[in-house]
Amino acid sequence: MSQTNETQAVVIGAGIVGVCAALALRQAGLAVTLVDPDEPGGEHAASYGNGAFITPASIIPMSVPGLWRKVPGYLLDRDGPLTIRWRHLPRLTPWLLRFLAAGMTTARVERTAAILSGLLHDAPDRHAALAAAADVPGLIERRGVLYVYPDRAAFAAEALSWRLRRTAGVVWRELDAADLQAFEPALSPAYRFGIHVPAAANCADPGAYVAALAAHGERLGVRRVTAQATGFTFEGMKLRAVETDQGPIACNRVVVAAGMASARLAAAAGDRVPLEAERGYHVQLTGGAPGGPHLPVMPSDGKMANIVTREGLRAAGQVELAGPGAPPDWRRAEILLRHLYATWPGLSRDLPVRRWMGNRPSTPDGLPVISAARRSPDVFYAFGHGHVGLAAGPKSAALVAALVTGSTPPLSPAPFAATRFRW
Repeated sequence: MSQTNETQAVVIGAGIVGVCAALALRQAGLAVTLVDPDEPGGEHAASYGNGAFITPASIIPMSVPGLWRKVPGYLLDRDGPLTIRWRHLPRLTPWLLRFLAAGMTTARVERTAAILSGLLHDAPDRHAALAAAADVPGLIERRGVLYVYPDRAAFAAEALSWRLRRTAGVVWRELDAADLQAFEPALSPAYRFGIHVPAAANCADPGAYVAALAAHGERLGVRRVTAQATGFTFEGMKLRAVETDQGPIACNRVVVAAGMASARLAAAAGDRVPLEAERGYHVQLTGGAPGGPHLPVMPSDGKMANIVTREGLRAAGQVELAGPGAPPDWRRAEILLRHLYATWPGLSRDLPVRRWMGNRPSTPDGLPVISAARRSPDVFYAFGHGHVGLAAGPKSAALVAALVTGSTPPLSPAPFAATRFRW
């Protein structure tokens, strides 16, 4: 199917996935308008405040066998890595049941990991190419990621995760206590075993990166509109416009990549998608951080990314299930800060601390929605990436652009169909 500038495409959402989708569609020859009420790369976006890892190892879903046994403890433990607000439990229960079912068996987790590997295995290369094209190559750093454990037994307890990574082709180097201390001298001696994944990359400033990609798109001819998308205008099955609070935008294709707002827009296009906010937090020690890591580190006990960004040393993680409009629980950020100081005991306690919270748009089965809509072949989705939105942005964009243009997709779109959710 040949496409020219007669195809008017609107991308709703200027986070990492939406910006990458706008670039991919523009490079395919379409006229593209990028719609978002906020500036690309702003603090409102999940892609702004994440852990900045871009690694083919990020293929393990949150839901794994045996997790259901831990849910009562999560409800009671306000300091654990995953917490659920009691008063939101009735509304969250349908999503939680689907979430637990997705990880009920090893076979299901193996399938999810294999599908995610298709999105992530070449993520470092894709991001490096994007950053170079946008004239910000220094924002993608390729030093690998270090996973650290108290001992080899703690590593062995995650045998399923590392087996799935090995099956997916992830290569790593094991580090004993002496090697680990030589690798990261400031690391707490409580960690005596490490895994270095050399193929992994990271983003030095996710907010600036998204903004730079959006600016690159504008140089290529992507039109920016500051507005809130509210719905669609159809004639039969044909899309005629995206409705916004600033008026309609005429178009005949649309990609919905609007984070948590995507579920509402998908409903307007005939699809009910169970989307919840896995609320994540970060703390950041502003300025320099002597006594911190040299490369990205993931401590096994804290399950949080430790990474030096251009703004400072960041610890990002935690999962809090609550309504997206609920106020932040800054105790979650304090947990991250305590872990950060314990992991890097030489850090100064006098550095200013910045705290952030954002909403990761997450489906219960751990896979994004990248597909055409039920109601119209002119409406497409690219949302629900949970923890892997930054890493998966370029490949997701390539897939949705192939669906829009009718070209050969870079991987099978079948597992990402919105119609996989049955009510």
